Formats: sequence, structure tokens, C-alpha cells
Amino acid sequence: MSAAERYLRDYRSLRHGAGAVLAERDVLIVGGSDAESFLQGQLSQDVAALAPGQVAGSLLLHPDGKLHSALRVTRAAADCFICDLEAGTGETARARLERFKLRVAVDLELRHLAMLAVRGPAAPPVPASPAGGAAAAAENGSGPVVVAAVRWGSVGGWDMVAREVVPPPEVLVCDAAALEAVRIEAGVPAADQELTDGLIPAESGIVADTVSFTKGCFVGQELVARIDSRGGNTPRRLRGLVLGDDVLPAPGAALSGTDGTPIGRVTSSAYSPLLGAGVALAYVHRRVEPPAPALVDDGGSGLTCEIRTLPLVP
Repeated sequence: MSAAERYLRDYRSLRHGAGAVLAERDVLIVGGSDAESFLQGQLSQDVAALAPGQVAGSLLLHPDGKLHSALRVTRAAADCFICDLEAGTGETARARLERFKLRVAVDLELRHLAMLAVRGPAAPPVPASPAGGAAAAAENGSGPVVVAAVRWGSVGGWDMVAREVVPPPEVLVCDAAALEAVRIEAGVPAADQELTDGLIPAESGIVADTVSFTKGCFVGQELVARIDSRGGNTPRRLRGLVLGDDVLPAPGAALSGTDGTPIGRVTSSAYSPLLGAGVALAYVHRRVEPPAPALVDDGGSGLTCEIRTLPLVP
């Protein structure tokens, strides 16, 4: 089987069947009698409202309200929370939390674990938490510490984070490149690609799923609340691109209007078998209203594309 045939097989499994991708994941275990109140003041999500076993997306912000890290938070027990985030970002998140850990009974432990990302309409049901729950798994390092349902547009599935993960026998193990195409089609921003340090969170379109505006104060709240009160108006917005060629632009490639005016930059790209074209995500100046033609600077003559609203594929 050629590389192109494998890519198409993997893509079809993830979008139309059942596929899984193995990855690494950083995990911060936050425990102690003050764990809830501490995280309530540090994370954008209402962690106090989470029942044991519940999972929610959240943001860790700089004091100026710009993004530090995007993460998921799981309440493992009354005094234990598990924050899982992109591999390689856990140490800086731990250091950021440590700087604000003043006179509180909180312990922070960083682990580097594995993640199984299962996607597709034929995916098996979300696994139940292990006996003893996530808190016990976090304590002894065995079993899954995070089990979270995932919805990327019309593509559902789940993630499992553990010391060791084993794909279900009925699920095809796929290459990460095929999963990247499904992610971009759905317009889901990823850490270190669309979700970078210093980003204004509202630009990425994730505020509704990661921020509580009723829980009270948290670090960085002022900027997030001010932008929300003004209708979410930001200098840039995350958009989708459909390219007129199967040559994919590299992250960072400049985006311009047909008159040559700079309007944005590409953050990630992949080939979409469903659309039969290259697709990409890009931050685009707010003055551009999609659909709109544009050019991507590939270091040569430029690639034609159309800027569209997200998701590219419902």
C-alpha cells in the first residue's frame, strides 16, 4: 500500500468509520485541601461546579488576559484535579501555576503520559472510568487518568490519557496526519499551532467552551470579559482556507488579498480527501468577510485560495 493509499484509508476510518491515533500528553495533577479554590482563581473554567469525573475545557491565562495554555480539567475527587494538555507544554504551565501558589495547601505534580484519540461514527462507546476513579489512577499511576468525550463538528469520539493505552481491536490505528485533516476541516484550534502563547483567546473562537463568566474572578479575566462585552470583536479571527492546489502552505506562510495587501498568516494545513483540495487554518484580519479570494505566499508564485468561515466541513 502506498503512502497516499494509507492516508486515504486512515482518513476514511477517522471520518466515516473508527480510527485511533496514539500521542503523548502532559498531565498536571493538582491536589491538596486548597486545590479547588486555587484553580478557581487561576483557570477560566468554573472548576468548583465540576462533579467528580466531570471534564471541561479551560484556559490558563497571563495576568494581561492573553493565553498561556489551553487544557482540559478533570475533577478526580473533592481535593484532586487533573489538567491534561499538549505534550511539551506541561512544564511551563506548572511553572506559571507555581508563581501564583502563595500560602495555599496545594501540590503540583507533572507527568508525561500517553493519549489514545479515537474518532469516527463507528467508534466504540466512551470507556467507563476505572475502579476507584481517576483519583486512584492518578495516585498509583495505573489505568486511565482522563477519559473525555470529544466532538469535532460531525465527528465524535473520545480521548483516553494513561500511562499505557491500547487501541480497541475494532479500531484502526491511524497516522496523525489523517487526524490533522479531520481537525482542520472541523476548525478545531490546536496547541502550539493556533493556540499559541500571547494569543487573545477570543480570536480562536474557543471562549464559549472554555470560559465561565459567572464564577467570579480569575487571573486574566479583565481582557476576556471586556472583549466579550464588546461582542467578541478582535483584530484577527480564525478562518478556514480551501486551496486551489494540492501544494500545502507551511505554518507561518503569509496570506494576502488579491491586491497584495497583507491580511493574515497560515497556522496549519492538510489535504482533505472529502473536499479534494488542500485545507488550512489561518488568522485573518477582521476586515475580510468570507467567502473571499486570497493568495498564500509559498515562497514562489503564490497559491490561490478561498477564505471561508469555520467549520470547513460541518
